[in-house]
Amino acid sequence: MSHPSPDRPEGLSAYIAVTAAYWAFMLTDGALRMLVLLHFHSLGFSPVQLAYLFVLYEIAGMVTNLCAGWIAARFGLTSTLYAGLSLQVVALLALTQLDPSWAIGTSVAFVMCVQGASGVAKDLAKMSSKSAVKLLAPSEGGGLFRWVAVLTGSKNAVKGVGFLLGAALLATLGFTWAVLAMALVLAVILIAVALLMPGGLPKGRKGAKFSEVFSKSANVNWLSAARVFLFGARDVWFVVGIPIYFYAVLSDGSEAGNRAAFFMIGSFMAVWVILYGAVQASAPRILKAKSRPESELIHAARNWAAALFVVPAALTVAVLLSPAPQMWLTGVLVIGLLVFGAIFAVNSALHSYLILAFTKSERVTMDVGFYYMANAAGRLIGTLLSGLTYQIGGLPLVLGTAALMVALAALTSGRLSAEPQEVAV
Repeated sequence: MSHPSPDRPEGLSAYIAVTAAYWAFMLTDGALRMLVLLHFHSLGFSPVQLAYLFVLYEIAGMVTNLCAGWIAARFGLTSTLYAGLSLQVVALLALTQLDPSWAIGTSVAFVMCVQGASGVAKDLAKMSSKSAVKLLAPSEGGGLFRWVAVLTGSKNAVKGVGFLLGAALLATLGFTWAVLAMALVLAVILIAVALLMPGGLPKGRKGAKFSEVFSKSANVNWLSAARVFLFGARDVWFVVGIPIYFYAVLSDGSEAGNRAAFFMIGSFMAVWVILYGAVQASAPRILKAKSRPESELIHAARNWAAALFVVPAALTVAVLLSPAPQMWLTGVLVIGLLVFGAIFAVNSALHSYLILAFTKSERVTMDVGFYYMANAAGRLIGTLLSGLTYQIGGLPLVLGTAALMVALAALTSGRLSAEPQEVAV
């Protein structure tokens, strides 16, 4: 599964088309997450019930990434990209059928299923986009790191705008019309991308076997383990804990108070993800990747994870010093979580580069699929722990758990080798 170097302009146009499609998808993904979280919290759902809404989304992501790597290897990357965008349109349309008169249990089950479909859609689109970078990026002058950093960073910035968009649409149009509007826009973009997609992406190979998904590379497996802990550490506070804490601090319970809280929470989440995306896009420059050998970047993964550990550990202490929500604590949390986002972005961008550096072109969709299955596993663990830890121990337990998971990410990153060897696992 190689690409001819003379077709670099065609490869660049294919990369641009893939990136545009991925942007459109992540805008709706971010908006949908904020819509679901704030809408159902305002209906009285508990933190654990809110976490349940996203559980199937993450489980579906684990299964999808394993299968999607093989499907793309067998049928081609454009097929999985189009399938992801199409399924997201279907999921959004299905969500418009939610009936407010349903019992809470029925609503939870329905939204879990729709979110599960959205999770499948997201990971089909993500695996396709990230794999395309390995196949299309120039190999010289740190081109691979630059291209993957731009794709990943811009995607997260767009998703951050989606958080703000979701909160704004919920406050202005209401839940159903907001979801319907996103479905229509994404459908138009899907049609445009399908019509305008240039060549440059592989069409698949008939001999691809599903068993090839499981990597024999020790580095791929250790990096995937580090990814589990890194994204678990983020989502343990990001999914339920911090948004609900901020809602408790910012809303007075009135309809106007709820709307104001929605906008402020959505704005914070948007700023956080946009900052995260901007730092990710700048990671090659921050790490001086162009002038550093790959071996140094491999060792840097542990050091950056260790630096990240300091932030949730310090925030845990700050929360323990404040027995009740206070303005100074809210300010410290906002600043601390923005710092967390910046350091986390470097960690994430470094991981995204290393998985593409460790894999080979002929099995890129397999290794990227496996790696993002680990990513989804971390998000699943973080999602479950987000609702559970907040309900059991409040914000101190949420942030303490995040610190522990970052420490585990640093330990597993330390097992990466600068001289990768093929080993049986």
